[in-house]
Amino acid sequence: MAASTPHRILIVGGGAGGLPLAAALGERLARRGLAEVTLVDPYPTHVWKPLLHEVAAGRMDADSHGVDYPAIAHRHGFRFRQGAMTGLDRAARTIRVGAVFDDEGTEVLPERSLAYDTLVIAVGSESNDFGVPGVAAHAIKLDTPPQAERFHRRLLAASVRADLRKGEGGDGTVCVAIIGAGATGVELAAEIRHSTRAHATYGLDHLDPERDIRIALIEAAPRILPPLSEKIAAAATELLAALRVDVHTGERVVEVTGEEVRTASGRRLPADLLVWAAGIKAPAWLAGLDGLETNRANQLLVRQTLQSTRDPDVFAFGDCAACPWPQSGPGAILPPRAQVAHQQATLLAKSMRARLAGRPLPAFRFRDYGSLVSLGELSAVGSLMGGLIGGSLLVQGLIARWMYASLYKMHQVALHGVALVAFDTVGRTLRGGLEPRVKLH
Repeated sequence: MAASTPHRILIVGGGAGGLPLAAALGERLARRGLAEVTLVDPYPTHVWKPLLHEVAAGRMDADSHGVDYPAIAHRHGFRFRQGAMTGLDRAARTIRVGAVFDDEGTEVLPERSLAYDTLVIAVGSESNDFGVPGVAAHAIKLDTPPQAERFHRRLLAASVRADLRKGEGGDGTVCVAIIGAGATGVELAAEIRHSTRAHATYGLDHLDPERDIRIALIEAAPRILPPLSEKIAAAATELLAALRVDVHTGERVVEVTGEEVRTASGRRLPADLLVWAAGIKAPAWLAGLDGLETNRANQLLVRQTLQSTRDPDVFAFGDCAACPWPQSGPGAILPPRAQVAHQQATLLAKSMRARLAGRPLPAFRFRDYGSLVSLGELSAVGSLMGGLIGGSLLVQGLIARWMYASLYKMHQVALHGVALVAFDTVGRTLRGGLEPRVKLH
């Protein structure tokens, strides 16, 4: 009698939720022969997206902090297939994966199909420019490590040129404009200030990082960090002021050029470097994906079991999914936050075991443990236990920064285990004296 084929679980997207889910299912199901787990992602390496602002500012090297998907797959017992999902055939239970090319444009892997019994989509989100003229041509977004590295190279080049100009008696000003004062925009503004201070100590003889590097943070809402509490926003505003970051609230951007940002009020703010960090949406290709239901932000509509509304064999979670949030009111959906994706990945690890055993699937219930916003290497601000005490416990400074850093450590532990993360942390600490404080190339 022929052996039955293992249940095929296909996870698309190796981000903050997809990769830990693949690792958990690889250990609990694939290694025991209960399922075949495959992860699909366009890139060969993983960098934790909440830290892309540190890559952009130069405080984190994406190469040294990146995780190779094939290595993690081998360690945890799942399979990895590189490529971007381009289509879905629900009747045949297959997805289409696009071809993969190297840096010289040579095809490495052809377009192909992958079969599934259970499909989990966790492709995250991307910046939404709302069709503002000039954004596509002049602004850099921070959705991927290559985009963050591109901004970092431009920032370094602009600083070196400005230093030379000032040494020759010219203008050494570099104007950096960040549109969008959510967590990404606020964290990037603070990191740029800290990294340019450090960069100036490595051979920039004339540039004054405090006065010559001008950072403008532009937000359409009445205050920064609109999704978070007013306490957090007020504390962050004070810390940004101490970092000499110019905050412009109530300014809706209507156009950008290669030289300036134009707002609805008529203001024109100079911009040598421009980052768009205002608004997010799910990837456009999700809309109309073989009949699956989506909203205006391209998010797949899911039930509280995280199953899509039109196909129980297709799950979605994280930023790309619109999951009901009944605790927040009728019609509310969960916010696009890393802790949401992490908690949903934990639930889905249980759901897949229940699904294989024929048991009812658990419903997702979000527990808000608060929010933390990084404001540099030695500072952060946020609230703890937000869902339990109404966000009334405000934390900031070095303690908040340690808590913020611990979130990344928890992500690393989910992939590598406590022992390896501890050894890696000690090793990086010991190497700290041999390496520059910021990436210089």
